[in-house]
Amino acid sequence: MIDFRYHLVSIVAVFLALAIGIVLGSTSEARNGALALLQQSSNSLKNELNATQAKSDAYQAQAGAQEQFLQTAEPRLLARLLDGESIVIVTEPGAQGSVVDGVKKAAALAGATVTGEVALQPKFNDISAANQSSLSSINNSIASTNGTVLDNGSDSRTNYQQQAAQLIATAILSKTVIQPGLTTADPQTLLSYYAQAGYLTVSPARVSRPAQLAVLVTPQAAPTDGPDDPANQVLLAVAQEFAGASAATVVAGGVSGSTQAGSAISVVRSSSVSGQVSTVDDADTTLGDITVVQALAALVAGGKPNSYGISGASAVTPVPMPSASASATVTTTPSTTPTATGKAGQKK
Repeated sequence: MIDFRYHLVSIVAVFLALAIGIVLGSTSEARNGALALLQQSSNSLKNELNATQAKSDAYQAQAGAQEQFLQTAEPRLLARLLDGESIVIVTEPGAQGSVVDGVKKAAALAGATVTGEVALQPKFNDISAANQSSLSSINNSIASTNGTVLDNGSDSRTNYQQQAAQLIATAILSKTVIQPGLTTADPQTLLSYYAQAGYLTVSPARVSRPAQLAVLVTPQAAPTDGPDDPANQVLLAVAQEFAGASAATVVAGGVSGSTQAGSAISVVRSSSVSGQVSTVDDADTTLGDITVVQALAALVAGGKPNSYGISGASAVTPVPMPSASASATVTTTPSTTPTATGKAGQKK
């Protein structure tokens, strides 16, 4: 005999089966709906990706065409722009080799002579007490020998680096073609003191003669401690001295290093030194190489320092573009009796 309990269990079983069926059915529908939605989203994202890739390919092709055009036009754009001028290249530790090579090529196309390359070493940026003492000793020894009066640096932390830059400038730079303060042998002797102590290297073995123009190449990466990093502060001191000792100084860097927070280029641009030097932040491109030479020519022609490039710059290139006639070499006759250099780092 079937009792009430059996009927109850049967009814519960039926309803349970119905519930399970409903759940399974709805879950299957939900799963199918979710899969359809995901497939739709995937197709949409794939279409967006393809469209973005197409735009990227188009931009790359356009950039490639522009680069090819600039490479073809570079000799004509730079022809005789710095005819008869001379340039010394000074690199900071970690400087980008492609920037140096590009500047050398552009200088040659402009008719300028690169007198040498001075590579500052990491030790030059060391502001520890021990290193400052060593650098001070070398500075004083050289100054007492050639009669240079050392200026006090604008920042006490980098005072001895700035005095070293003042002395180095007397060896590698001159506002005019002939520098009466040093004989031909003196610059090499002066640089050798710093080279032997590990503060710099010279390539080729010697700087052929003092140059009228200077290009300072910044590190490829931003210093660890940002704007207040010793490397940035030393660069400001060096740039200040070179600007005072040359007819024109440009600070140049590559795109990747210049766009980083606390980069050397950004630090120079935000300092008082920006009133003494021009900056170029894309010097690892053909356009940047052209701009470095044009910036030098603009300064030689009496133009004001400016910031050029693509990252926080005032202009892409000098406007109006300097012409070949704008750059003229100033020549002086050396005195028969060389005299002491004096304040080689005196500002303009």
